[in-house]
Amino acid sequence: MFDSPEYPQSLSEDLFEQWLEIGREKPIPYAYLLVIWDEIENTYVPIYVEERSQIHSYSRYGTSPERQLLVAAYDLFSESRVL
Repeated sequence: MFDSPEYPQSLSEDLFEQWLEIGREKPIPYAYLLVIWDEIENTYVPIYVEERSQIHSYSRYGTSPERQLLVAAYDLFSESRVL
């Protein structure tokens, strides 16, 4: 995933699938998986949120000098990309 120059590095499909499974199994009813790029660690980090409105509280990759930047957001159950 994310195999293009517009992303900082690629992400393993297997790791992404693991993140989806982890999010579905959590006792809190999360609905979305956010793929966050951590500028300091140079790695992707999963963040789970309950409501779609929470997605917009993260700055998008390429638009901010913050440490953690939103690369993409996915619905945990349909696996469709929402952002």
